[in-house]
Amino acid sequence: MFSPHGPSLRELAIQALSSVESGYDLLAPKFDHTPFRTPESILDATADALRPLAPFGRGLDVCCGTGAGMRVLEPLCQGRITGVDFSAGMLAQARSAHPDAEWIRADVRTLPFADTFDLAVSFGALGHFLPAERPALFAGVYGALRPGGLFAFPIGAPPPLTSGWYWALLGFDLAMRARNAVWRPPFVMYYRTCPPHAVRNDLTAAGFAVTTVPLTAIGRREDGSPRYRLVLARKPGTP
Repeated sequence: MFSPHGPSLRELAIQALSSVESGYDLLAPKFDHTPFRTPESILDATADALRPLAPFGRGLDVCCGTGAGMRVLEPLCQGRITGVDFSAGMLAQARSAHPDAEWIRADVRTLPFADTFDLAVSFGALGHFLPAERPALFAGVYGALRPGGLFAFPIGAPPPLTSGWYWALLGFDLAMRARNAVWRPPFVMYYRTCPPHAVRNDLTAAGFAVTTVPLTAIGRREDGSPRYRLVLARKPGTP
């Protein structure tokens, strides 16, 4: 499915009936051949937006998966780069692709760092956290950053009600809720649980000063607004 090197429909079904951790362990060897990997266009637009703020010291990729975020961190960071994820399978793929980086298996809701990093990024991970879990995630990233450190991640604008994407994402989320209501362990992956205003409020409550910049290279919606914005959450203090 997706490409000759991607997972089969059977493999995806097995993954979908697993826990998040086990599912990604199973998918890891073929993950980069699926649409679930963050597109190069988003990675490049993020790097371009962060470049005027560089150089940074140490960098952290939160929910790093197979290591796509290294494309952003490597040219921007002068210090050691670290990826953290709770899937051993995904980390194995990341370690193989980027042997010079540091890879740590951990639950990002309880990050094992304190005042360590100057830049943290994350790509495509927010949907794996229920709204009630976001405060713990953001508090952990806040604690992992040094004073003046930056947490950056792209976030898409909600599709309009008239868009086919609106109904496709709504259908996916409803199907996932039905699956989790009747099957254990749950697989948490929702597309409509992290609207930009709620994410901003949770970041502010964690202590961040929050701004955004448009990622116009990824395109605009019919009303002229950007399809994606880069969230820049700064930990107060002097670097």
